[in-house]
Amino acid sequence: MSSGDSLDRRSFLTAAGSAAAAATLAGCSGDGGDGGSTDGGDGGGGTDGDGSDGGDGGDGTSDQTLVYARGDHPENYDPQQTTSGEVAKVTNQIFDTLIQFAAGSGGQLEDGLATDYSLEGTTATLTLREGVMFHNGEEFTASDFKATWQRFTQSDYQYYLGDETRSGYGPFTLGDWIESVDASQDYELTIELTQRYAPFLRNLAMFAAAVLSKAQIEAMGDSQADLGAEPAGTGPFQFDTLDNPNERIRLTANGDYWGDGPNVGTVIFKTITENSTRVQDVINGASHITDNLDSSGFQRAEESGTATLLRKNGINHGYMAMNMARFEPFRDRQVRQAIAHAVNTEAIVNQIYQGFATQASQPLPPDVLGHNDDLDPYPTDKDQARSMLEEAGYGDGFEFELATFSNPRGYNPSPVQTANQVKSDLEDIGLTVNINQFSNFGPYLDYTSAGKHDACFLGWYTDNADPDNFMYVLLDPKVEMDAVPDGQDWVSFDTEGYSTLNVSGWANTDYMELVREAQRTYAEGDRETMYAEAAQIAYDESPWVFIDYAETLRAVNEAVVEDSYTVSSVGGPYLNTVELQ
Repeated sequence: MSSGDSLDRRSFLTAAGSAAAAATLAGCSGDGGDGGSTDGGDGGGGTDGDGSDGGDGGDGTSDQTLVYARGDHPENYDPQQTTSGEVAKVTNQIFDTLIQFAAGSGGQLEDGLATDYSLEGTTATLTLREGVMFHNGEEFTASDFKATWQRFTQSDYQYYLGDETRSGYGPFTLGDWIESVDASQDYELTIELTQRYAPFLRNLAMFAAAVLSKAQIEAMGDSQADLGAEPAGTGPFQFDTLDNPNERIRLTANGDYWGDGPNVGTVIFKTITENSTRVQDVINGASHITDNLDSSGFQRAEESGTATLLRKNGINHGYMAMNMARFEPFRDRQVRQAIAHAVNTEAIVNQIYQGFATQASQPLPPDVLGHNDDLDPYPTDKDQARSMLEEAGYGDGFEFELATFSNPRGYNPSPVQTANQVKSDLEDIGLTVNINQFSNFGPYLDYTSAGKHDACFLGWYTDNADPDNFMYVLLDPKVEMDAVPDGQDWVSFDTEGYSTLNVSGWANTDYMELVREAQRTYAEGDRETMYAEAAQIAYDESPWVFIDYAETLRAVNEAVVEDSYTVSSVGGPYLNTVELQ
């Protein structure tokens, strides 16, 4: 980002953010959604960034089928109803965003449905791409973005999605920042913000900011929650079939796509929950690509001879949150620090994760602006942990619940093993941990979003490669400052305005002031200093046990043409460019 009062397209275009047989599916509509804190959003398609029309408009599409294997199967594919990365992997093929992340970059932005954009003070101006068609036959114009924004955030809009239905992304992606949208010209957008907000252009590239069809929104009427059963975007692939009984989704090529590709005729997402089985599926050639690998899986892929392991530094964080709003002992900073000293995160990353992750020391991953290089991971010192518990008045220990998911996530590929490691470590200092294991991720997110946990495992893949996406989104409660009682550093989940993405209940006003000021600051150096200071506060106060930063790993079958699939730490998966032998 440039310094001063404005951010423009040039700054963002050059600045980085710190052999399967074709399967058939039986149609079956889905309902419901994931909700809660994201497990990773892989975000948007890709162009060359020069404002041109991009690729061949689908002329080179083959009749081949690309199969992507994953570990979970959500049933709703509306980008405004979910925070799940498993949903984003699919919706990113169907929808486009105004601005998008360049494939393989660490967060560099490029043209999407907009070909020019700038942010001056509190005004964002965008010029839109002409001649882009939605899968339902409607032409894309500025009014589609306006209707998208209104449906997601404006309670007085006739087709508002609803407070109970929309995802937690609504407020922090668009809702809290946009005052008005002028869509009076078909190919020009003027967006007035409620305040200076540095991450705004990056927010427009997030999967939750995917542009929906105004015609489809209006056609859904009072049934907005059903849009995810038949999503229609402008992306390289169009929705075909949702087969919930068999946990598969079928997409077909959009021959009128404005960008690069697609190069295959069909994409199938299929679910295989067991890591070992899913990796073997790729090795055998029944799937082409898979993700969320554990240590055994990536070693088998490397040694197979028929698959390749692709790896890239991730922009993510796996953590254990301690819920101060629910569990009184966690309100004592010494208790939280004692737990941080007792949990052997070095053993977790080296022995359980087998070295494809590194120990975390703070909320911000190393490749993000504001990461504080002076902070080291908490050293494992169980004697010190016992002493701190004694000083805090908990020398006799206490008992609490640790909620965990079961299916692998990139930031926590072995959640049950990790929970058992934490349980063992904390038993060594006199604490009793009861593991509450969830078999499905959606209900797990519902549970943690409701604040029913004492402690829980979660993680976050960056949505926009901006520090705000970690520091504000996950650890600021988003309540008014005066809603935090004097002398207290937590608030209850039912506080007005509270964001349940903050699953710790933490509300440290010094921290909140810093990250909110950093939002309003456009000078990169000043933002970096503020976030480094905020990271120090988070380190000292320990609302989380900072566990790991994980590499982004993908196993790819030899049938995929080399270099046609690009692994990205933000955005994607970029399936529009994939070619098969």
